[in-house]
Amino acid sequence: MKKLKFLHSLKFRLFLLMALMGIIPNVVLRAGILASYENRAVSNRSIDVLGQAKMLSNQVITYDYIKDTSVEIINAQLEMLSNIYDGRVLIINSGFQIVKDTYGLDTGKTIISEEVVKSFQGEEITKYDSKNRYIELAIPLKKADSQKSQGVMLVSVSTDSIMLNFDYLKDNAMIIELANLVVILGLALFWSARLVRPFGKLTKYLEEVQTEDEENLMISDYTETEAISNAFNEMWGRMRVIDDSRQEFVSNVSHELKTPLTSMKVLADSLLAQGDAPVELYKEFMGDIAEEIERENKIINDLLSLVKMDKAAGTLNVSAVNINDLLEMIMKRLRPIAEKQNIELVLESFRPVSAEVDEVKLSLALSNLVENAIKYNKPEGWVHVSLNADHKYFFVRVEDSGIGIPEEALEHIYERFFRADKSHSREIGGTGLGLAITRNAVLMHRGAIKAHSKEGEGTIFTVRIPLMYIV
Repeated sequence: MKKLKFLHSLKFRLFLLMALMGIIPNVVLRAGILASYENRAVSNRSIDVLGQAKMLSNQVITYDYIKDTSVEIINAQLEMLSNIYDGRVLIINSGFQIVKDTYGLDTGKTIISEEVVKSFQGEEITKYDSKNRYIELAIPLKKADSQKSQGVMLVSVSTDSIMLNFDYLKDNAMIIELANLVVILGLALFWSARLVRPFGKLTKYLEEVQTEDEENLMISDYTETEAISNAFNEMWGRMRVIDDSRQEFVSNVSHELKTPLTSMKVLADSLLAQGDAPVELYKEFMGDIAEEIERENKIINDLLSLVKMDKAAGTLNVSAVNINDLLEMIMKRLRPIAEKQNIELVLESFRPVSAEVDEVKLSLALSNLVENAIKYNKPEGWVHVSLNADHKYFFVRVEDSGIGIPEEALEHIYERFFRADKSHSREIGGTGLGLAITRNAVLMHRGAIKAHSKEGEGTIFTVRIPLMYIV
């Protein structure tokens, strides 16, 4: 139901967008054409009337019509101009008195208007009144060699014929626009449905994606849907890897926690089965049980360390720490373990180093590296730890003469519960979590860790951490 609502909403929005994209240009184009037609038609009519009126004004001056309005040839031409353009012509003398009105209504009256005053000053005035639909022209009446106006010819012509054509054009444009609207709406409906179709496929796939036999998503209708498909497949692949890792982690945790318990149960059952078992056997079995309890405790502590780091990723208790002193303390704590195995433990500091770090987490990380170098070493071997720094980072290098790590195992050593040599790890009590804890701690400090190893020839771990903590 939600899928249908989403698709219908998307389809409607696309339809509305495409319809508006088609309709708005039509409306703007129609308005532009009509406005252009009106302006052009009025301009042409004004030019025609002005040309006729100027020729007539010359004859009015020539025949001195302002003083004698009985000149028949001028009267005839005035009437003709009025009839041709469906207009009215007024001849005004220098006293602002109308001496001729082709309508015969205002002859003898006085007229004072802005246009008439300006025309007496020598200006030719053309004005269009769109509301009342007429064009008004004021032409000064003066001799060619004189600057003084003897009078003014005021011509008003109707634009009804222009507006009739305008209305006709407007009606035709509306019909064309309505036809275009029908076509646009049809195309918008078609294309909105077509554009939404891939998203319907995508939604359907996402609903069925939980089935085990589901193939990779590939909707190549458009470049965008193909890019979404590729991104989803990549993300889904990573999620599957994470899910597999989670299942494997849970399985490993269950196995690792169950193994010591199984051993303790076997030992306890053996003792219970022997009611008269000697004290020496009890001591031996209880010692084995204590070792299994210690192993169980170590696994739980390492798991808790990992969980804390995962939960508090990025929440470090940062302070300025003397890294030289920190490494000295770690070496002092681990030296007894090294002496038990006759391992030479050496620390080399090239310079004093102080950095902004979480002392507890960094100490745990470096301790794991040095302790692993001791435990996975050869008899009479050695572990060299060095500290150096530049202007931006400090570097800790842990090198040993131990058993080394197979090349094919190097890329997996930071995985939880991974062991390159499972049998040897069991013997020395490794949990398979130490390097995972170390890597998490280093990454939380925005640092990096690298491992170089060759089986049988030892291992080198290099840790790089910023001197200043990067938020």
